[in-house]
Amino acid sequence: MAVPQMSALHIPVTPENYAIWYQYYAETNLDLKRAIDGLIANKVEFTAAVNQGLYNNFIQEQSPEVIDNVQIETKLLINSLYSKISQLSSGTSDFSSSLHSLNEELQSNPSSQLLNELIVNISFEVEKVLLNNDLMKADIDSLGNELTTLKDEMTSLSKVAMTDELTSLNNRRAYEVFVLEQVSLFSHSNIPCCLLMIDIDFFKKFNDTYGHLVGDKVLAFVAFALKQTVKGNDFVARYGGEEFVILLPNTELQDALTVAEQIKNRIADKQLTIGKEKKQHLGKITVSIGAAEIHPGDDSDTWLSRADEMLYQAKSSGRNCVKG
Repeated sequence: MAVPQMSALHIPVTPENYAIWYQYYAETNLDLKRAIDGLIANKVEFTAAVNQGLYNNFIQEQSPEVIDNVQIETKLLINSLYSKISQLSSGTSDFSSSLHSLNEELQSNPSSQLLNELIVNISFEVEKVLLNNDLMKADIDSLGNELTTLKDEMTSLSKVAMTDELTSLNNRRAYEVFVLEQVSLFSHSNIPCCLLMIDIDFFKKFNDTYGHLVGDKVLAFVAFALKQTVKGNDFVARYGGEEFVILLPNTELQDALTVAEQIKNRIADKQLTIGKEKKQHLGKITVSIGAAEIHPGDDSDTWLSRADEMLYQAKSSGRNCVKG
């Protein structure tokens, strides 16, 4: 299934590309499947950059232990199911042979006594097949439950791999997948999208003064404010350290700047308290934000660089401000 689809989409059949589409059809990597389904739905062209991004984010960085475990468990399930089907086939074959023998016996020596015996034998054979089928159904249902559990485990593993543990936001890996989709979508349809790069002002001061546990609370505080601001298809992630990114699909720069101002004000207007009685105030927490709209010819790196340059200007202008 993979190779014909790659041919239809004009994707070179390289080992890396084949690995992508093999896992897509095997459905062992649900995040990969979701990403590809999204690209197909948006009629995004599978360029070399798109293919490489899919490979880097969904194949290359997967844990070998996770892959091995999935392969082993899936093989066991398939072997078990094959065994059950073989037993069912064997039981059906035995039933057919019994009916054939009974039919020959009836034709060679028809009598009322033999007919009664045949009816008893046929009833016995039918009951045996029905019993076997009931047992088989229970076994197959059990296998189905095992398969559902395995798929749920894979979904959980994929979600963990794309989530920042501290803030529960998307992580950098998830961002790299989503930004790739937006770049591809823009190259195909020119639908605008804006990128916000957000940095917590003087974050090092919180760590140095109060310790890393308080620094973590500041990160969680800002992450919560970001989640409250974004909506719909907006995408927010922790990029790394004290930096966050937000992607605003179908949004032009002026509207993105308005969103950025709302974020800045929401964070600056609140106070974070610590301690058992919540009486110790950390002072004003502020952020600097750089905004950039995607331009023709941009890839994810050039787009991010322009947002980062705007962030630098915001910090150079005294922080707690937005530039774009």
